[in-house]
Amino acid sequence: MDLFSISMEEKLKKSAPLADRMRPQDLDDFVGQDHVLGEGKFLRRAIKADRINSMIFFGPPGTGKTTLAMIIANQTKMRFEKLSAVTAGVKDIREVVARAEESLKMTGKKTILFVDEIHRFNKSQQDALLPFVERGIIILIGATTENPYFEVNKALLSRAMVIVLNSLEREDLRLLVDKALTDKERGLGDYNVHLEDEALDYLLTIAQGDGRIVLNSLEIGVLSTEPDKNGLRTIDLDGIRDSIQVKSARYDKGGDEHYDTISAFIKSMRGSDPQAVSYYLAKMINAGEDPIFIARRIVIAASEDVGNADPMALQVAVAALQAVHAIGMPEGRIILSQAALYVANAPKSNSAIVAIDKAMDDVRNLEIGRVPGHLRDAHYGGAEKLGHGKGYLYPHDYPGHYVEQTYLPEGFEDKIYYKPSGQGLEKE
Repeated sequence: MDLFSISMEEKLKKSAPLADRMRPQDLDDFVGQDHVLGEGKFLRRAIKADRINSMIFFGPPGTGKTTLAMIIANQTKMRFEKLSAVTAGVKDIREVVARAEESLKMTGKKTILFVDEIHRFNKSQQDALLPFVERGIIILIGATTENPYFEVNKALLSRAMVIVLNSLEREDLRLLVDKALTDKERGLGDYNVHLEDEALDYLLTIAQGDGRIVLNSLEIGVLSTEPDKNGLRTIDLDGIRDSIQVKSARYDKGGDEHYDTISAFIKSMRGSDPQAVSYYLAKMINAGEDPIFIARRIVIAASEDVGNADPMALQVAVAALQAVHAIGMPEGRIILSQAALYVANAPKSNSAIVAIDKAMDDVRNLEIGRVPGHLRDAHYGGAEKLGHGKGYLYPHDYPGHYVEQTYLPEGFEDKIYYKPSGQGLEKE
């Protein structure tokens, strides 16, 4: 490498975002993920012992997935190659594999292949990797923000350990800030910065556990703040707010957050917690979730979790579905809120779903009972000769419009499917 190349490399390093410049170079400098990287934990031991197997790092943005792969690259004795699933194709994979096979043959060294955003690989790309991972020619390290159990095919997944990386804790983020403000070589140590406590608290909260947001927002705040006559740059709450223009809820309509949030929304309605219902509904609306999808789930909850304890819940929910379809957003949010809160506050009964599921189970698994003769259709010619309808008691001819008679098939007479919950109208 000539002096010009070295100079250009140094310039690029200095112009890189703060989060890249502050990227840890070894395990001792790594922040967070103590559940897998703490002293004595298995991943730390594996890295230090150079005993790396195929693995997939799964976690939110800014939790250290790429950094961890680079630390492994620095500390391992294996070859290291990197692909981005956004730009790489099957041809790129084959070229990496060819080099890996050559290395194994000539030097005995295996190759670690790091695939960033592995969830973006399609089935054919994942299939191209599979035989070489299986034979141990390459050690795969994937990084993904999407649940790999949804996005990675089962054959590849069965040959890689999924390691979950969590959002960084506030203390982890605070440590990143302290390092950035004191590091003169890679960080902001030369800028003489005073970050007010209120601004720091806001930054740690708004980042939602994302170290990259913390560092890059901090850098914008520092560079956009004029120093006073003593050279001190004071960043207050307004200054840090201006550095983070928008707080976006972490939500992917095709992945984990979609399923986790709708699950929490439904369970909050079932659990009669209108505050949680309002929060999760707002989160989904803010993320652009399909309002019809939300309305349908409210309809289901109105029947499954309220049922005949308050039949009006189903009417409200169905009306909300129709109204949202007709009106759309943003006004539809009010209708969704009304329906969801009605379901949350209504008396609860799951007798409808319990009854039908128990009956369905019997219909599927027991011998189908014949309809009793007195209940069979007697309206066609010849039915009387067959004995159909004979002995049927017409309830309206009896006091209270009720008469006791057998309705279930023979052998099912003692079956109990519907049990009133004792809640709301079901008390009656």
